[in-house]
Amino acid sequence: MADYLDSVPFSGIIRIRDMMYSVPDPFRLDQGDVSFDAPNSVKDAMIRAVRENRSHYLQTTGLPRLRELISEKLRRRNDIPVDDPDDVMVTNGGIHGLYLICHALLEPGDEVIVPDPEWPPCMGSILAARAVPVGCPLHESLAWRFDLDELASKIGPRTRAIYLNSPNNPTGGVLTRGDLEGMAGIAMKHDLWIISDEAYEDVVFDGAEHVSIASLAGMYERTFSLFTFSKTFAMTGLRLGYVVGRDPKIRERMKKVLFYTASNIASVVQYGGIGGLEGSQACTEEFRRELQGRRDLFYEGIAELDGVLSGKPPRGAFYAFLRIDPAWRRDGAEGGGPSSISWAMAEYLIKRGRIGCVPGADFGLNGEGYIRFCFARERQELLGALDSMRSLFGVPART
Repeated sequence: MADYLDSVPFSGIIRIRDMMYSVPDPFRLDQGDVSFDAPNSVKDAMIRAVRENRSHYLQTTGLPRLRELISEKLRRRNDIPVDDPDDVMVTNGGIHGLYLICHALLEPGDEVIVPDPEWPPCMGSILAARAVPVGCPLHESLAWRFDLDELASKIGPRTRAIYLNSPNNPTGGVLTRGDLEGMAGIAMKHDLWIISDEAYEDVVFDGAEHVSIASLAGMYERTFSLFTFSKTFAMTGLRLGYVVGRDPKIRERMKKVLFYTASNIASVVQYGGIGGLEGSQACTEEFRRELQGRRDLFYEGIAELDGVLSGKPPRGAFYAFLRIDPAWRRDGAEGGGPSSISWAMAEYLIKRGRIGCVPGADFGLNGEGYIRFCFARERQELLGALDSMRSLFGVPART
């Protein structure tokens, strides 16, 4: 029996979603989804594919034209030295790409160093491959980055890989070029693989630079990177991502996992991806500028809550990962409420304020005491959630 799957937890985000369905007129700041629509280049390509009856089986690893465009993008924008489109595999979104990598790369009992806090499906995919996630703290005092000496101290005889997620979900931390150079040195010294999750590559603020670790000298050979169309082209529900890596043995394993989990990725969606890459890329910068404006608006409101929630604006992604004042106690929390202050705050905001959010504890031990909001929603929705918080925390409304 596959009883090992019993130890793979569902993300608490699933529980939050279930709670939100019972909330009338909610503010959906719990979901990591942008409010933008996919650009016309994507939609028109999909409509054209339907009209042309592009509804049949495709190559398992993806349409050749799509993989060629992705390879070109990786060389031009990420400086990753892809010399063959066969290095690329199209996946059913980023989470599917991570699943492929973990099952192709890891043996039972292997250890993978992961950021803490981190997106829950990271740990779930590692556990599903019968490997072991080993948390390494991201430090708020370092703008939610690693202490590299601490990272190196986590390496043991069973360490197989280091998982990176920059910009990070949930913290918004962005690893610097210097951080990545240091991590590359660690990986080379200990002969480790790197799994680099770059889903938020296009969502950086305040002059932050996104660097792909596979672009550094000698790192493409020991890195598998995963990307997604979800954030860049507002295609979250269409489920289109891709992975890239040079090692042919691992890629052949990944191809098997891809075939047995999806056969091939939806044809019409792949044509949409072609349209997105062939069309104007202006939407990427438009989305980024608007997200920065929404970030600033949201944090201006948070600053008015008398310190109940606090934190600095992130340099990447589109989440506010906020520290909860330890002195805060919701009504009745002492009388049998959740022992976790982050879960107590989440339940309070959802039930009393109609505000969707995710407790920091769901992202790892180091996330306890924090709470995550998504500020990629419409400005009116953000303002409504802030007004609700002011009411809950006894802060006078804006005049």
